[in-house]
Amino acid sequence: MTELSASPSISKLRAALAALFPDKNQLEQAIQHFSDAAQPEGTPQIDGVDVDLQRQSRCGFPEVIFGEGKSTKMIVEILQAQQQAGQDSLVTRIRPDQAETIQAEFDNVIRNDVSRTIRLHQPCENPVSKGGPVIVITAGSSDRNVAEEAIETLRWMRIDCELIQDVGVAGPHRLLKHVPKLQQAAAIVCVAGMEAALPSIVGGYVPCPVIGVPTSVGYGASLNGITAMLAMLTCCAANVVSVNIDAGFKGGYVAGLIASRAAQLQ
Repeated sequence: MTELSASPSISKLRAALAALFPDKNQLEQAIQHFSDAAQPEGTPQIDGVDVDLQRQSRCGFPEVIFGEGKSTKMIVEILQAQQQAGQDSLVTRIRPDQAETIQAEFDNVIRNDVSRTIRLHQPCENPVSKGGPVIVITAGSSDRNVAEEAIETLRWMRIDCELIQDVGVAGPHRLLKHVPKLQQAAAIVCVAGMEAALPSIVGGYVPCPVIGVPTSVGYGASLNGITAMLAMLTCCAANVVSVNIDAGFKGGYVAGLIASRAAQLQ
């Protein structure tokens, strides 16, 4: 059983329960039970939302706000709750008018209209990287909005990251000059549409996981990204896996977890 994150509150709970549960597995189960049952003091009541302020202690990173379909008022209230709890915030798939309202409400908004995201970080004089590097690589410039979503996710996670653009297989020589850098990455996010051949090539050059992000870029037979996704799923490079179509956030998040966990174990 994997132990829960060693936050101050979890550490105190573990110390209090250790005498009652000498078996390690039983101890972790008890900690999980009490952690899930307890609600943080002052958890805000927002209509239609059960804000999960414990996500960071359980999973290492706070809850992410998927902006699509949410009202601006709801997003602002969730952000207020996270900021008051001392958590960094990330909103994905947000409209420009919503971003403008949020910028007027908070002082520390980092807005990216290409990725349709905003970030809010807690003040920190000397921010420390939580792992990396993670490299996000695109087959073409048409994939940039999805790649930017992955990059913004990694920056929110405080992972050392870099974006390399437009090195698809239509001009394979463009990739070769980046191979030494790619071989130093903890994980790679490979964003590609059309036939999505790039992850197969990248996977054959590097000793790390390659997270394929298929995009809906391409003509008719690309089937809005289904062809790219199937190509990634059937890739013969053993270190390539795939997330959903246009899911830059998911690709970035998984790569960030890999990098942060690897840094913790060093």
